[in-house]
Amino acid sequence: MIKTSVISLFILALMACSDAPQSDLTKQQQDTGQGHKQAAIASAHPLATQAGLDILEKGGNAYDAAIATAAVLAVVEPYSAGMGGGGFWLLHDEATQQTRFIDAREKAPLAAHRDMYLDEDGNVIEDLSINGPMAAGIPGQAAAFAHIAKEYGNLPLSTSLAAAIQHAQNGFQIDRKYQILARWRLDALRDYPSAAEIFLQDNDVPNENHVLVQKDLAKTLTALANNGKAGFYEGPVAKQMVDSVQAAGGIWTLEDLKKYEVVEREPVTSEYRLANRQYKVTSAPPPSSGGIAIAQMFNMLEALEQHHEISWSELDGADEIHLLSEVMRRAYYDRAHYLGDSDFVQVPTDTLLDKQYAKKISKNIKLGKATKSADLGTQQQIYEGFHTTHLSVIDQDGNRVSATLSINLPFGSAYLAEGTGLLLNNEMDDFSVKPGVPNAYGLVGNEANAIAAEKRPLSSMSPSFIETEDKIAIIGTPGGSRIITMVFLGMLEYVRGNPVEDWVSRPRFHHQYLPDVIQYEKDSLTLVEIASLKMKGHELKEIQRQYGNMQAILWDKKNNKITAAADPRGVGSAEVRHIK
Repeated sequence: MIKTSVISLFILALMACSDAPQSDLTKQQQDTGQGHKQAAIASAHPLATQAGLDILEKGGNAYDAAIATAAVLAVVEPYSAGMGGGGFWLLHDEATQQTRFIDAREKAPLAAHRDMYLDEDGNVIEDLSINGPMAAGIPGQAAAFAHIAKEYGNLPLSTSLAAAIQHAQNGFQIDRKYQILARWRLDALRDYPSAAEIFLQDNDVPNENHVLVQKDLAKTLTALANNGKAGFYEGPVAKQMVDSVQAAGGIWTLEDLKKYEVVEREPVTSEYRLANRQYKVTSAPPPSSGGIAIAQMFNMLEALEQHHEISWSELDGADEIHLLSEVMRRAYYDRAHYLGDSDFVQVPTDTLLDKQYAKKISKNIKLGKATKSADLGTQQQIYEGFHTTHLSVIDQDGNRVSATLSINLPFGSAYLAEGTGLLLNNEMDDFSVKPGVPNAYGLVGNEANAIAAEKRPLSSMSPSFIETEDKIAIIGTPGGSRIITMVFLGMLEYVRGNPVEDWVSRPRFHHQYLPDVIQYEKDSLTLVEIASLKMKGHELKEIQRQYGNMQAILWDKKNNKITAAADPRGVGSAEVRHIK
């Protein structure tokens, strides 16, 4: 990012951060004086959105604001994301037109191995990969904050983390969403007294007026703010984490923490022509499955329009749902078979993104009849936790961030490392716990996503941009395996020219190849649509709740206007502000 408007108060602090050379994204930084002066933040909690906006007012850029927003989310959404988890960050520098993907996904500990969750008879040990310290991968959130602040930010990390430290130290009032998710994970939280003491009230779900105070977390955030990455991954905080994990039967070591590094990867970038207009999508590469799957779905829509005379843009109702479900089905088939951590397995990215490949796999899509997933080939399935958070940011210079962060299931592993305030993730469950062997449903786990030391589990997190010459969208959402289709549907609202509020609020449906059903939000399909889809051969399953929590921003460059929206299903907020 271009370092603009850095006030003199912070110059010495920035110089002290590091003498290391910075990345290409910061090398050409100059003040163009041509910013659009509007900025926006959309996040899953009002306190987080406010923290990000405050940082922009203090001279921070989009990357500083994203850190501040994410850090507050780590405090106020312990059920979704936190310092004990990780995530993916998509960063774009408007002046240099460079985009970077920061992979801060958790890693398997050094002592992890393929069969670590199996008993001596080869059977899965119930809950071992879900609850407690054995379920936790080495967290990447703190490393992401330190890396992004050092390489791309305008402000020192201590400034960006100040609001999060304050909310952890002084507390905040919980809301209804907190209560719902605490009740869902109540038994697990009760199993670990250190977690129950912080996140429950008298060992039960807190009342709505309860103020959640996390003084140990404030100390951990302060250590990170003052000492950078080493303040978290080395020294007293690291020792407390490892001692607590090992005392409870976990396998973390100090070496695991010291070796953790984020990875900068090339994002998945692809272009399409739909309804006579060109679009560019930039999204997450492996170990995310999102960018490739989204690209494949758009490639198939383009191929259907150009080669098979089936135009998505001319369809509506059941016909549109059917067609989109068919492209979802095929993308998720490839996701289950080929995707994993590209540092460990060979992902056939070029083949999967090839336009001719999209033409081939879409040629048997028929408007009048559903394909059976079993007809696509061998059956494999990927299981994934579903609780995550997302934030979208654009600053007054057009620099932007789309970041999706997670601890996997609500409240992660439910295990809190004593003395640190860190609620640990259970992302190890995102690996194939027992690949190659059919489960009770006859589904076979993905070998490419098998457990290995220092490997990152496959994820659906899909922070993304979609753009034309005159408009740019920043988009993402939580939702486990449904993330990809939610982002895809939101992007299609953008393609239709609908306002940002429609992207985040539209009714959602989902097909992930297996199980072979269209899942849909409660009351989101009409009786006529349901009957028509069944006539085409689809099975349907109504999800008895709303899902997802999309946060999105639209920059209309032609009219120099920004709009933003937070998903009405959540408690988040989106705000556009003029920055001086």
